[in-house]
Amino acid sequence: MNINLYILKKNPREIKIKLFGEEREIGLNTEFIELRRSKIYQRLHIHTYRYRMGIVGNLNSEQLQFFNSDGYLVLESFASSDEVKSLRLQMDQLLDQFDCSSSASIFSTKNQQTTTDDYFFESAEKISFFFEEKAFDDDGKLKQPKQLSINKVGHALHEKDPVFKSFSSSEKMTSLLFSLGYKRPIGIQSMYIFKQPGIGGEVVPHQDNSFLYTNPTTCTGLWLALEDATILNGCLWAIPRSHKDGLVRRFIRDETGVHFDKPSPPYDQKDFVPIEVKAGSLVVIHGDLIHQSFENKSSTSRHAYSLHVVDTDGCKWAEDNWIRRNADPEPLYAS
Repeated sequence: MNINLYILKKNPREIKIKLFGEEREIGLNTEFIELRRSKIYQRLHIHTYRYRMGIVGNLNSEQLQFFNSDGYLVLESFASSDEVKSLRLQMDQLLDQFDCSSSASIFSTKNQQTTTDDYFFESAEKISFFFEEKAFDDDGKLKQPKQLSINKVGHALHEKDPVFKSFSSSEKMTSLLFSLGYKRPIGIQSMYIFKQPGIGGEVVPHQDNSFLYTNPTTCTGLWLALEDATILNGCLWAIPRSHKDGLVRRFIRDETGVHFDKPSPPYDQKDFVPIEVKAGSLVVIHGDLIHQSFENKSSTSRHAYSLHVVDTDGCKWAEDNWIRRNADPEPLYAS
């Protein structure tokens, strides 16, 4: 006979449970430990929420079902307006401090093999700045201020910057990953994406597992809108349920540089659906989901913060991924 334990509510100091049909609150540091040690607890069937190492999953069954079915999930108001403002202000400071005369590295998903350089490779463990292709004139000079010329900043904001690190490792982030079944997740790359007005570049159809491959595959993209993302300013588009077809190709780094192991298959644009979201919304993206975004031809930017996570429990990081770190990232938690 199973005895159900319902975890109803949790805060940093106590947890509200329903045990034997009765609700009670117990302290996490004392009473809950004693409960775990008891013979009764060993017979309990954990129900409704998974609880381990002080982490409670924050996705409900309907959300998990949609994510598993369609390959993506929109969580509205995931970040508060204060959190969005904090991330944007921090990036303003980073841009102010950036000396654009020291670097002119361009990022493009259309010409990724030719625009990838040592600066890009070294960015895996740094905060680096990459320009839009259309930011420069024929003489190689910026056509507008640097704040309107940057494509993205990456790829270690979640480690090297205190504001982005705090958000990336927050309780709601770890709870989300726990809901998705991660056992020992790490943030493997992060990007602040500007999608500049008028020149914000296209991101061609791709799968995140192509670039951040583990065996078995475990990558999930967490894409936070810092401004409203619309069809006009270059929101995400995805092919629902395309993750069920598996990984199409890999982006490999070897002695010749970087390249895909296979050509891209053709995609019918009619299969894509737009994912328009408000600022503060988080789009959770399965690593095998085909997704893209178009050029921003509008007069408004489309800022976003993107964090990619992989598991390190029961899987292996591929040595021929483009990211080759000198030091392993700290896990967000270990269950």
